[in-house]
Amino acid sequence: MDILTLTARVLESTAPIFILALIGYVWVKLGYEYRVQFVTRLSLTLSIPCLIFMALIRTGIDPATLRNTALAAALGYAGIAVVTAALIALLGLKQRVFLSPLVFGNTGNIGLPLALFAFGTTGLDYAVVIFAVMAVLSFTFGVWIVSGQRSPGAALREPMLWGTLLGALFLYNGWGVPLWAARTLDTIGQIAIPMMLITLGAAISRLRPAALGRAFWLSSLKLFLCIAIAAGAGWLFGLPDLAFAALIVQLATPVAVTAYMLAEKYEADPEEVAGLVVVSTLLSIGAIPLMLFVLLPS
Repeated sequence: MDILTLTARVLESTAPIFILALIGYVWVKLGYEYRVQFVTRLSLTLSIPCLIFMALIRTGIDPATLRNTALAAALGYAGIAVVTAALIALLGLKQRVFLSPLVFGNTGNIGLPLALFAFGTTGLDYAVVIFAVMAVLSFTFGVWIVSGQRSPGAALREPMLWGTLLGALFLYNGWGVPLWAARTLDTIGQIAIPMMLITLGAAISRLRPAALGRAFWLSSLKLFLCIAIAAGAGWLFGLPDLAFAALIVQLATPVAVTAYMLAEKYEADPEEVAGLVVVSTLLSIGAIPLMLFVLLPS
């Protein structure tokens, strides 16, 4: 593949992400109403679980490969958490403020759309498995770190967990769903990707970041660390090229807006986290195309 063709593919994959996020940003700046918390809850409770469930029951990927992808994602997040925790301690920063945002990226708003646009439906299948692993870890370990009080068992109440488990069960047994149910679940799931991207832009427009200098080097450190550890985990499990690429892209996504929401809820220095969200998202505008130049099949 020549450089012009590859450049066109990268632009085709990334342009919809940033354009939709820009729509959300401009929408709020123009003074129009956008209820970020409501839309986020709708996505996490309804549309994303449907998207995950339908992607799993329809995938043509070998279940063993999906299992290895999930294990590689879990190992990747564990490795990132251990190294990040050690670095935060060495730097004298607060684990409660910085650990969770620097470990768990924006695999929902950015990672899933990017996997779909760059790697197609098969790439999305891998991405939803990685996203499901992240969601379980984020709603257990991540929230426990930020809050210092919430039980990790709260993840059992999250619809994303049940969408993943049901999808895995249907996949394992080769079950299907009636056509009317499939069409309903598909329609609900299809609203997730554009809605998450527009919400990302709307949420960023309202952030009031602080300590942008520190946010820059911490975000840069997160990016390089996540790429390196994801590549190592993918290599260790011998993932095929598409799963390997999806793993790196998902784990290297910028800090999620939900990290800011959790920091605000539990009073864990939300201005610091807002700085990480804004700066890491801006860095991703350059980092994502560079990753795709390397990872897209020639």
